[in-house]
Amino acid sequence: MEHKLYTFIGIGIGPYNLGLAALTEDLNDVDRVFFDQTPKMDWHPGMLIEGADLQVPFLADLITFADPKSRYTFLNYLHEHGRLYKFFFFQKLEIPRQEYNDYLQWATDQISGLYFGHRVVDVIEHQDTETPHYEVVVEDQETKEISSYYAKHVVMATGSEPFVLESTEGLPEEDVLHTSRYLYHKDELLNSNHITVVGSGQSAAEVFYDLLEERENKEFHITWFTRSKGIFQLESAKMGQEFFSPNYVDYFHQLNFKKRQETLDTLDPLRNGVDESTLEGIYDMLYHYSIGEQDPKVTIQPLTEVNGIEKKGQRYELNCEQWQQEESFNYETEKVVLATGYKPNIPDWFMNRFENKIKWEQKEDYLFDISRRYRLKFKDERQNQFYMVTNLEHSHGTAATNLGLAIQRNMEIINDMLDKEVYQAKGHSIFQQFKHEG
Repeated sequence: MEHKLYTFIGIGIGPYNLGLAALTEDLNDVDRVFFDQTPKMDWHPGMLIEGADLQVPFLADLITFADPKSRYTFLNYLHEHGRLYKFFFFQKLEIPRQEYNDYLQWATDQISGLYFGHRVVDVIEHQDTETPHYEVVVEDQETKEISSYYAKHVVMATGSEPFVLESTEGLPEEDVLHTSRYLYHKDELLNSNHITVVGSGQSAAEVFYDLLEERENKEFHITWFTRSKGIFQLESAKMGQEFFSPNYVDYFHQLNFKKRQETLDTLDPLRNGVDESTLEGIYDMLYHYSIGEQDPKVTIQPLTEVNGIEKKGQRYELNCEQWQQEESFNYETEKVVLATGYKPNIPDWFMNRFENKIKWEQKEDYLFDISRRYRLKFKDERQNQFYMVTNLEHSHGTAATNLGLAIQRNMEIINDMLDKEVYQAKGHSIFQQFKHEG
């Protein structure tokens, strides 16, 4: 080839692909480069609420499960920042979210081949050549210059984007916002008289808790609507955590599509829910606010779906339904925070180039057919692979969004890509088995 041919190109630089970059930094037979359209590494900056922790232990950093001796471990980050004793006396396994973001930025500064402010605008296949490869077309976000890079393989980790109600489009973001923008507009929220949080799960609970804490010096009303059956605790029992193991991924992936979809529903307590400490903090604060029969100015209602939002003068009207009783009602508020989750971020170029070339399990929901080793399945066989790290719950189960299992995934991708065992990705035992071994 006339052009430099990389072993692979990574599209997106979040924790998943950053971990892949760390694992391949010192491999002599791997030449790679990564691109991300954002200007710098910043992990969910709108939700870096002071005091909030990750939901996984610090071992689920970028690399420890693959190489605990690596210089990119969280423990080495603590060591280099003189924080080992502080973390030791902190006596928690979970990392504060703000510190996890700082850790990612520290690792980013040390790893080569990471290009922020560069957006991938196209990926072109070149199959009919002596050396089949992908051409990755990149736009420099500052200069708008277009460049092409070439690689044997591609690893796409474009993550997710906020999911919001259609009726919120065009509404002022300082009034109606997704939790991903919470800290950017917190001051405007606190200057209102009524804030409504819509949605369930950890993000909704953390925003509600943070607003409750601010109520010590404020008088605004807080409402929390969630369509879930209740505000329940995340399942954290030790035996249940084994469903985040490579062993369970092996079992889950071999199930047929219908069984996998049904299984995800049954595993909902492991996937969704709120940390015990957050729920306890909310309840304790509500209890103290209610002493002396004071009105805590709080409304909490599960079983309630918000189907639309309309602007009514300086306020907003929520079109709601208590779905269990099938009762509709309207509810007025001044500000709305949507904890409505995320949807896969599938770039337009991906659909334009590959929609008719790949196999689908459920096309309308962007559920592509993925091999156990994370290869995108094409209708025709090929040597140059397209690995997917985005939108994998339907194929790889609960582990798809788990930070600890991301390291396992990266090891398997590297081993598959290089067709040799670079990292020991098998043999990690748990106490359960998920089918009869004979």
